[in-house]
Amino acid sequence: MERGHLLELLLQNPPTPCFVVDEGLLERNLAVLDSVQRRTGARILLALKGFAMFSVFPLLRGTLHGVCASSPHEARLGREEFGREVHAFAAGYSEADMRELVELCDHISFNSFAQYRRFRPMIEAAPARIECSIRVNPEHSEGAVPIYDPCSPGSRLGVRRRHFEPDALDGISGLHFHTLCEQNSDSLERTLDAFEAKFGEFLHGMKWLNMGGGHHITRADYDVDLLCRLIDRVRTRYDVDVYLEPGEAVALNTGFLVATVLDVIEADMPIAILDASAAAHMPDVLEMPYRPGVVGSGLPGEKAWTCRLAGHSCLAGDVIGEYSFEEALKPGDRLVFTDMAHYSMVKTNTFNGLKLPSIALWRRGEALRVIREFGYENYRNRLS
Repeated sequence: MERGHLLELLLQNPPTPCFVVDEGLLERNLAVLDSVQRRTGARILLALKGFAMFSVFPLLRGTLHGVCASSPHEARLGREEFGREVHAFAAGYSEADMRELVELCDHISFNSFAQYRRFRPMIEAAPARIECSIRVNPEHSEGAVPIYDPCSPGSRLGVRRRHFEPDALDGISGLHFHTLCEQNSDSLERTLDAFEAKFGEFLHGMKWLNMGGGHHITRADYDVDLLCRLIDRVRTRYDVDVYLEPGEAVALNTGFLVATVLDVIEADMPIAILDASAAAHMPDVLEMPYRPGVVGSGLPGEKAWTCRLAGHSCLAGDVIGEYSFEEALKPGDRLVFTDMAHYSMVKTNTFNGLKLPSIALWRRGEALRVIREFGYENYRNRLS
């Protein structure tokens, strides 16, 4: 983020903590995704589990073909607010889930043949035609972090080849795999090789293949040409449509979390206490774990003053990481965390009764628009 861009954002004086999404950066990502669609004929969906900021759906639906949902609530949001195709996958569906989903979805992917058999009568009785698929597990692992690796040993996600039922494909019009997490197209190429070796024979005569998410298509070093060649390979070899369902790639590097320093205390090093919490406002920092970027900061010892950034919850481990700055932080200073549009917003929680971050939209050169602010009722209404 260039300095002039940062200063303009901070001069907007957003309430903190606050997620700020830059519409111009979203448009930049959409242009990359649209280029893939135009070159290959693939259809790209928004994975709501990664980014569900429905105030920007009017912008997104001009490019993306729809959404993929992991629950009836996500499917309803997609149907009501996005208005294009709605796809669903979950590791398991209840009867209540399926009653809602058949009213909302165009495509439903099943994690087992048993679930498909159980719910096929409801699918066939649905008011509109629903395409069905089976999610398969190529047993090819590319993920570096086991908690985010759908093909890790013992994974509950996808049917393995030894459990696949070729004689039970009546009514199944597609296959679905999802194996990646924040990865480049070389990982997809290796996964696709493994998928074809185990399941390629079953694609002949089907209508579509969903290659899931985790494709970092809008990252600067992503090999878009290889992705396009892989999509073309599948479409040519099997005569099927291809779906991709990234969440991160849509919102990658488009959003920020603006926080205010509340206090600076002394421990083994200075600790700046912020009004943003890792535990409540960016839980992937603790789950992944990872160290988010902060505009104007450096690694510990790189700049003149090093400190630890921490949240204001009572969790002892509510620590964001260690950073250095040109000058010592003081109460009232504002910090801007980068790449906070995806996953952080959908994972926020009200642990300790902490206020959820406001959500704002911004286009450089224009006034910031606060779309939503949260308060006590949002905390109270989650309890009983």
